[in-house]
Amino acid sequence: MAWIGKVKIWFLTFFRDVFVYHNSSLEFRAKVFAAIIGANKKVDACEEKILEEVALEIYPDDPARADVLVMTTKEYVNKIVQNNGLDLNELIIAIDHELKDVRRFCDKINLEQLRRFLVCTENDEETQMIQRRILEFLENELEDFRKIR
Repeated sequence: MAWIGKVKIWFLTFFRDVFVYHNSSLEFRAKVFAAIIGANKKVDACEEKILEEVALEIYPDDPARADVLVMTTKEYVNKIVQNNGLDLNELIIAIDHELKDVRRFCDKINLEQLRRFLVCTENDEETQMIQRRILEFLENELEDFRKIR
């Protein structure tokens, strides 16, 4: 990507509240991806590749928006890793509150996309266990939401 493209993505990521259409939806998706990735305490090459693929699946006609999703997700993961005002439990609680406050966000969760990240931690039993619990939590939330609808 040319430097001008990188500057554009950085700008959109930094000022996403102002310039990114439906920012709250993108922000929510980033939190969900960060919860799964943050269980591993890093974004390694495997997770970055899957994240980029999934972002392009979500926004196939808007690669800039997909890049903003990737950058925003990495931002949340870095906050978890650096213990910079956010830990995994707080993030999951925030996701739970947002799901209850904005019911349409349930439609933004794709469990199959999230399960793809498990391949990156198949040699780390502890991280896989945490990721599977996060997936179970999200699955239960979606089931509860379907009962209410």
